[in-house]
Amino acid sequence: MPSSSSISMNEQNEGWKSLFDGKTKQGWHSYGRPEAGQAWQVVDGAIYYDTSQRQGRRMMGGGDLVTNNEYENFDLKYEWKIAPKGNSGVIFLIHEDTSQYKQTYATGLEMQVLDNDGHPDGKIMKHRAGDLYDLIKSSSEPVKPVGEWNQAEIRMDHGKLDLYLNGVNVVSTTLWDDNWNQLVANSKFKSMPGFAKYKKGRISLQDHGNPVWFRNITIKEL
Repeated sequence: MPSSSSISMNEQNEGWKSLFDGKTKQGWHSYGRPEAGQAWQVVDGAIYYDTSQRQGRRMMGGGDLVTNNEYENFDLKYEWKIAPKGNSGVIFLIHEDTSQYKQTYATGLEMQVLDNDGHPDGKIMKHRAGDLYDLIKSSSEPVKPVGEWNQAEIRMDHGKLDLYLNGVNVVSTTLWDDNWNQLVANSKFKSMPGFAKYKKGRISLQDHGNPVWFRNITIKEL
């Protein structure tokens, strides 16, 4: 894949844009705040969640990192790497209105990032790496060993949602139909009135309190 800070001319001609320049947090901010928190660092061309910023039980400068822009129909590609026993995710279709929604997941859907063997969520169906969190289990598990880079893709096209992990289509569903409504009704999100209700929103890198790295984050609007 191209480096974090560059997209090939062919990719540019096809409409791909970089969401991360590999050097700064430009284009991102912490949810509900004007700037990106200091716990999110840029190290070796990756966005890294640095847990050394902790003071006692409190993480300084944490919180989910979200894009400044909103996206409706898109193809998002990125790479992720999780620390041992770690948990994170990429959340999308987020409606950032903190007067109503205190967390990104109150509105947004999540493609899970996880150490399947080391984190307790790995024992829960629909909570493993690549799953559409708490909604749809991956059809297979092509995840790399913990500490290695994974390639992921989220394609949202007029209600048709496909998730890919390391080139494998692991989740395919349609949002907002009767089947989808039933999936939500049977999930932990059933009591969240704003969940998956917005057809356009921000994209987030989740702060779950564990070290995680993201790089080569690119998007093409459909």
